Amino acid sequence: MKLLSTGRFLLCLLSLVVTACCVQNLAAQDVAIRNVRIIVGNGTVVPSGTIIVRGGKIASASVDKVDTRGLKVIDAKGMSALPGYIDAHKHINTGPDEKAQMQSLLEAGYTTVLSGGGPGDGSIALRDHIELGMINGPRIIPSERINLSGTPDEARAAVRAMAAKGIAHTGEIGLTPEPGPTAHEIEVLKAVVDEAAKVGVQVNVHAVSNAAMVAAIDVGVRRLVHLPNKDWTSREAAAKVASTNSIVLGLIAFGAPIIDVFEKDNTPRFRDGKVWPEAIAGANRDAAGKATGTEAGYTIVNARTIWDASGGKAIGYCTDQNYADIAVLEHELKSYSVMFA
Repeated sequence: MKLLSTGRFLLCLLSLVVTACCVQNLAAQDVAIRNVRIIVGNGTVVPSGTIIVRGGKIASASVDKVDTRGLKVIDAKGMSALPGYIDAHKHINTGPDEKAQMQSLLEAGYTTVLSGGGPGDGSIALRDHIELGMINGPRIIPSERINLSGTPDEARAAVRAMAAKGIAHTGEIGLTPEPGPTAHEIEVLKAVVDEAAKVGVQVNVHAVSNAAMVAAIDVGVRRLVHLPNKDWTSREAAAKVASTNSIVLGLIAFGAPIIDVFEKDNTPRFRDGKVWPEAIAGANRDAAGKATGTEAGYTIVNARTIWDASGGKAIGYCTDQNYADIAVLEHELKSYSVMFA
């Protein structure tokens, strides 16, 4: 995977198409974008082509000369256009900063975001604000948080309640990573998985150790949020991920130092801007209690182990980070480029 310079993204195209979905007069969004380098989802690259947008949606993208009569013509001057990014786990919700945050996502090329958790009503409100044209933003898929600290019956009721709201995804359900999930967590999670299957809800579990990931899969979870960052993923565990058609969302850059984003001082920092590695959330620590920074190594190697075991089918994309979205994208893709090197 080669990282493209953010300057090469045809951001005006991405913003135009998504914004068009959020306004009432879609017929006005009839555009021809010519002289554009088109990157197709399967890796094919059209060096110079034309994209036709009708009614706010892409009607065609080809190398052929096409009829542009009646369309506003934009010369892309060789800039690149590619499919919008889908972030399968990012903590977003309604609030006073939602307009700026959603615009930031659009300008980084994101066209769909699955809410990572939090109050379901808030993510529904955010989705509705975008769909009603109140603000510009990507397509929002709401989720609802589920707590494993209660009883199995309480968890089942929570799943039914979220389904009644039209929410089809749980937020990340946390499992104890070390030494592994408790018996109570597993008992309640089994109830969540069973009830979710009855009402059509996808269960997403936060499992950041080999033990937690395997335990979740064993009770029927098929969507794991984040690669293990506490230890190495064994080949046996990776084979279990692959054989069950499970998907592990990346956040491959978790723990990898961020440089010259928060401060231009060449100092490695964590995603909150504080000095790395001490600031890493739940940092791996040595016997003396000092943060080791090993998360960065675990995620990259574990991603490759799972990728190889599944033929590339078991790794999904997410960021789970809320600093500048362009910088988040670059950081995540650079980490993937290390995995593929």
